Amino acid sequence: MINLHSEQTKLSGRWIQKGFLAIAVLFNFCLIAQLLTVGLAVFDDSTWWNIHVLLVRGYGGLVVLLLAGLLVNPFPQKIKMLTVGLAVLLTLQFITGHLNHLLHLGILHPLLGFLLFTSSTTLVHRSWHEVFDRSDSVAN
Repeated sequence: MINLHSEQTKLSGRWIQKGFLAIAVLFNFCLIAQLLTVGLAVFDDSTWWNIHVLLVRGYGGLVVLLLAGLLVNPFPQKIKMLTVGLAVLLTLQFITGHLNHLLHLGILHPLLGFLLFTSSTTLVHRSWHEVFDRSDSVAN
């Protein structure tokens, strides 16, 4: 006998996982854009710096959506830790960018950016496997 409630729960969980993956990919692309704009600001035209700053204000909310995804659907521990790590790293990026004049934390800003990008890319990779490898095994 097929339990329709169980099947609906699995189906909605799959859509939540796919949405989570889409947000993680979008976040990663935004980080790439931010890296490109900081490079343009430093090596070409300083007006790109404004776009660099505006980008984080635009995509920072994506981390909140990722955290919400963790609350409504079960994910493996590594995906949970990477998502929480993104929130922590993004907060540290904000602190090093805005409190540099007080504590000289700006020296950590590029390193944190690298860690943020690496963590985001790893999150996309793990989420991709969670969504597509599991759905392949369920279909077979």
